[in-house]
Amino acid sequence: MARVCQVTGKGPMAGNNVSHANNRTKRRFLPNLQYRRFWIESENRWVRLRVSNAGLRTIDKNGIDVVLA
Repeated sequence: MARVCQVTGKGPMAGNNVSHANNRTKRRFLPNLQYRRFWIESENRWVRLRVSNAGLRTIDKNGIDVVLA
């Protein structure tokens, strides 16, 4: 599925644009996805993931080996 973080599973959310006159039109809130390469020491290779900013923070905190396991 497109626009989904491969670490956290975050995807688009639905909501409203709200004007000053309180008119509401539907919109989508998209996650902040980035393509990043991560070096996997145990497999001696690069892995390319599409991760959100929250996913990057999770990888920084726990390590890429723990997140991918």
